[in-house]
Amino acid sequence: MRVYVPATVPMLRELVTNRELRPVGGTAFAVTPTLREAYASGDDEELAEVAMAEAARASLRLLAAEREDAAETADDDGESEDADGPATTYHSPVYRRAVIAADVTGAKLRPDLDDAVVRLAGPIGYDRIASVHVDLAEAEPEVAKAVDVVDAADLGDSDAEFVLGDAEDHQLAWYGAQELPFLLELL
Repeated sequence: MRVYVPATVPMLRELVTNRELRPVGGTAFAVTPTLREAYASGDDEELAEVAMAEAARASLRLLAAEREDAAETADDDGESEDADGPATTYHSPVYRRAVIAADVTGAKLRPDLDDAVVRLAGPIGYDRIASVHVDLAEAEPEVAKAVDVVDAADLGDSDAEFVLGDAEDHQLAWYGAQELPFLLELL
């Protein structure tokens, strides 16, 4: 089954270093029977785009978690606010959504979570990667703003949904698995 795994740039680096990646919570997205039923029309390619878009939105949540972790690390390092404003010595994350397309076996359907959600049994080996999809640099400002509002958009905030739409208007660039180490060197 082809799955779409939400990721971030640090996760892609982990994939290259360790030659495998364990998706957060084992969560991925795929063209599932429930997803097919949710759409009156659409071929497999169009439905795969829907699953990838869901993974890209989940990538925003991972970026938000990374930013929060980076801020907490800065606080733990004894950084504090001063008269000039908050301390900002930690490295800000790269605000680029990433999705890993991989061919796996044993994915379990999770329609209780959403139409396209599947749960993976274990890590994904590098040899299972079909392609990697990453935002280009020009998407970073909109993606950074979307990270701030993704939860509000999920709760129905129309202004937040508009901001999220600006980020989602950017198409993820396609890279072959063999290109990933070179891409990461450029980031």
